[in-house]
Amino acid sequence: MQKRILLVEDEDHLHEAIKMNLEMENYMVNSVYDGKNAIAKFKEGRYDLVILDVMLPGVNGFDICEAIRLEDKQTPILFLTAKNSSQDRVNGLKVGGDDYLGKPFNLEELILRSENLIKRSSNSSNDELSDKFILGDCTIDFKSYEVVSSSGEVSRLTQRQLMLLRLLIEKSNQVVSRQEILEKIWGYDVYPSTRTIDNVILSFRKIFENESNPHTYFKSVRGVGYKLTP
Repeated sequence: MQKRILLVEDEDHLHEAIKMNLEMENYMVNSVYDGKNAIAKFKEGRYDLVILDVMLPGVNGFDICEAIRLEDKQTPILFLTAKNSSQDRVNGLKVGGDDYLGKPFNLEELILRSENLIKRSSNSSNDELSDKFILGDCTIDFKSYEVVSSSGEVSRLTQRQLMLLRLLIEKSNQVVSRQEILEKIWGYDVYPSTRTIDNVILSFRKIFENESNPHTYFKSVRGVGYKLTP
């Protein structure tokens, strides 16, 4: 089966050179030139690899990577960037990148790295533990979109609820601002009312917390956002 790659690069000549060389290697390449379209394009289909520039108009590559990782932990992400300091590479890996190639680079090396990332991802077995998280007496199953309590009660979650849970879990004990939540969960173009976030958090409290002991896990930080303390 032909492997699918999402290419996100805003430099026209480099973009076309990468796309042409990947297609010559029989990859199917969907390409975009900016961050907003990258997130939308990723949500539209299934990909075997994302090749992602860091310095992009609108939304930078690190933020795009974080947004992708809220929904997808498996698809490998290869960063391309002129920002090639050791700290930049560390930042890229911290947000969920799998590899990091500094500009200028050899196109043959890019193709070999892409091939290796796709092969490694295809050969790796699914890690069941990464698809579940225990919070209090409840188990969150990210594959089935369900929360199961110790008594066997099942609560069904929406995709956005699940994405917000994952964001809060990944940033446990850190305050996540309303702005970050709106951008990463609802997108960059149209924001809902911030009251929408409050309602989702309220639904989490009903599922995970006891009425006699509210705010055990989901804590409001006035004027800023929310913090999960598992």
